[in-house]
Amino acid sequence: MRQIALLLLASLSLVQAQETETPTGFHWGPALRQSFLFLGVEHGGRMLQPKTRRHLRGPFWKDYWRSAGSLGGWNDGDTWLTNYLAHPVQGAVAGYIQIQNDPRGITQRFSRESAYWTSRLKALGWSAAYSTQFELGPLSEAALGNVGMTPGTMGYTDLVMTPLPGFGMIVAEDAIDLYLVRRIEDRFSNPNWKRFSRSVLNPQRSVANMLRIKPPWHRDTR
Repeated sequence: MRQIALLLLASLSLVQAQETETPTGFHWGPALRQSFLFLGVEHGGRMLQPKTRRHLRGPFWKDYWRSAGSLGGWNDGDTWLTNYLAHPVQGAVAGYIQIQNDPRGITQRFSRESAYWTSRLKALGWSAAYSTQFELGPLSEAALGNVGMTPGTMGYTDLVMTPLPGFGMIVAEDAIDLYLVRRIEDRFSNPNWKRFSRSVLNPQRSVANMLRIKPPWHRDTR
């Protein structure tokens, strides 16, 4: 637990110290730091589970390769809620990390224009990469807790259900922001309504905002 706490503190300090970077291209540094912070938060939550801490014992690399190498089949033994809701949420947050660090993508609003869909497909790619690392990488469930060591606990479901439905959540939140949140902002002058509607009706974007040390209701275009 101490190591996880130190990991989170180091990630947070890096984000706070360096989020002022304003490169003209894709913001690789901030995007990686925000993803690393997100990863630390997720693994920090997993470390609260006795089974995860129990599986940290043993030879790291041997157990890691054995765990990751057991990938096969669709199901991984997790609940429906975990596989079909929590993992898409994870994918959407990871996708918004990409969007908020892409100077072109961050200005896109929901539309039929190719620029919008190109931006969101890039976010899908980032989400897929994050998901693969979370499941199989050196800082993954397979490495930290040896998920997969037990037969039937490492399947393809998370690798698919994290990025693809997460992409759908991003598009849905973009549409909600354009057609519902904007109307609430126009109708109510009280700034609390704006903050509430932005935060609650775009929850995955709100989490991504906090990962870059911004308020949940932050918008870069208004």
